[in-house]
Amino acid sequence: MAAGLLIFSAPSGSGKSTIVQWLTAHHELDIVFSVSATSRPPRGVERNGVEYFFLSPDEFRQKIREDAFLEYEEVYTDRFYGTLTEQVERQLAAGLNVVFDVDVKGGLRIKEYYGERAMSIFILPPSVEELRRRLEGRGTDTKEQIEERLAKAAYEMTFAQRFDHIVVNDDLATAEAETLALVKRFLERG
Repeated sequence: MAAGLLIFSAPSGSGKSTIVQWLTAHHELDIVFSVSATSRPPRGVERNGVEYFFLSPDEFRQKIREDAFLEYEEVYTDRFYGTLTEQVERQLAAGLNVVFDVDVKGGLRIKEYYGERAMSIFILPPSVEELRRRLEGRGTDTKEQIEERLAKAAYEMTFAQRFDHIVVNDDLATAEAETLALVKRFLERG
């Protein structure tokens, strides 16, 4: 069976990263995490090459010029996120299933590039009010950043129907179980 790609996208604060980390940490699914590159600074205890490859905006732009990304997006001014093509191809060549935790547009680009080898899942927050509560609860963003993220979230949610599956993260355990069932079914396909 050929290796598959699992694409997860969602507005910031939807719980996407929590669900992806749960899948990779607690289940023998033979999946590896695709570490994205970003030009934002590390948060908390994040480490280069583990949660992200941290690049300066200039380093990121240089990699764009080198055509090193499968997909990339300037999400906010000088805040780039992207997937390094070389890493993904190396993982696929080794027969590994690769999971992506990416921006909505990036997720759609990866799905378009890999077609049926990829399954895309959109993690939807139960409401904009709950999303606001989650973002405020993180304690990592200013009021202005939260408002910017909420405006972007409303836009990103318009893309949900373009994904293979939508999982509403109203209750984390339920969302995790639903996601696990989708992933197992996809990976077990013939």
